[in-house]
Amino acid sequence: MKRDMDQLLKVALTPMDLPEKELNDQILRRVKERQDMKNDQVCYRRRIPAAVLVTACILILCSSTALAVYKYLTPAEVATETNDDTLQKAFLGENAILVNETQESGGFRITLLGSVAGKNISDFLSTNGNGEVEDDRIYTVVAIERADGTPMPDTSSDEYGKEEFYVSHYIRGLNPRIYSLMSMGGGYTEFVKDGIQYRILEMDNIEMFADQGIYVGVSSGTFYDNDAYLYDETTGEMSCNGSYGGVNVLFDLPVDKSKADPEAAAAYLKAFEEDMNAPDEPIEKNAVDLSVDEFMDKLTPGNIDEYAEPIESTRQICTVDENGYIQYSYELENAAGNGVLILDGMFPDGQPGMSPYFNYGYSEDGLKDLLIEVFILNEDGTVTFVLYQPKL
Repeated sequence: MKRDMDQLLKVALTPMDLPEKELNDQILRRVKERQDMKNDQVCYRRRIPAAVLVTACILILCSSTALAVYKYLTPAEVATETNDDTLQKAFLGENAILVNETQESGGFRITLLGSVAGKNISDFLSTNGNGEVEDDRIYTVVAIERADGTPMPDTSSDEYGKEEFYVSHYIRGLNPRIYSLMSMGGGYTEFVKDGIQYRILEMDNIEMFADQGIYVGVSSGTFYDNDAYLYDETTGEMSCNGSYGGVNVLFDLPVDKSKADPEAAAAYLKAFEEDMNAPDEPIEKNAVDLSVDEFMDKLTPGNIDEYAEPIESTRQICTVDENGYIQYSYELENAAGNGVLILDGMFPDGQPGMSPYFNYGYSEDGLKDLLIEVFILNEDGTVTFVLYQPKL
């Protein structure tokens, strides 16, 4: 999906500060828009989709932990199930970390099974946007099951995917709103066996930050949820929000601190920041792109109802959090989406009414499936979100 976020101002990235108005767009440039689903119905291999917007973070302590009962597949067995022989051997090697720690949250039992990192330790190495092979990765396995024992739906079931989870590594001292799976080359492979969902998450190898501390977090949704965690900017500590209504657990990954490499870590952060702040590459537009551009260029808050109509089933009232963020989501028969936007970026004058900025997405069908995100600031400070579609 293509997003028209050019109207938001670009700002420099400061990892310890709250994200500025352009951070959403910077994250989108960093995210890999790749998806690779295996032909069988046993295992899905996915890249994090680019139609994900960065969020804010929040609050407090995690639920209690307990030693896992050995009813799960081992990390090596999980790799075998995904037909990754090289990764299976890595999980049997001396560099693998076996954890087997369980936490419960939101009606689910989450178990961190283990982790391994290194170069060329998978049969499924991917490439980045420049066509370069990503050969230095960290792989971590978690098991997800319902606390009441009800089996998780198999990948061939219509119910599969309706309960979504965002699983990511996080680095102590780095803002999780900025540094997580979706911005650090991340993706995952998952399958369901004996009612338990297994996921192998992978992303850039961050063992160079071992002396700072590395977390593994599992929360509800398909992106980092601003309500799920608290990030203390003074200490760099991350913790769970005890009042969060969904799943939110956080594990400490016991990485050997001798693997820390401060020079490599500094170089990584410098490259990350440069990539985040790099100007967008020019996009070659075809006839469909140009027709959508022409349609969108003529839309204003005053005339949008002349050219497009609201999809009332998507209309919702969004509250603004203490950091000025609004969170929204929608689900249609053939499309679904969610995101978080900064209030000031959408309503620069702070006056009630429709935002002059329209985010939108479409496929090769152009105007036929064009969806326009509209935001309206209400008198009471809430924001109405609704999707519009062209009148054809």
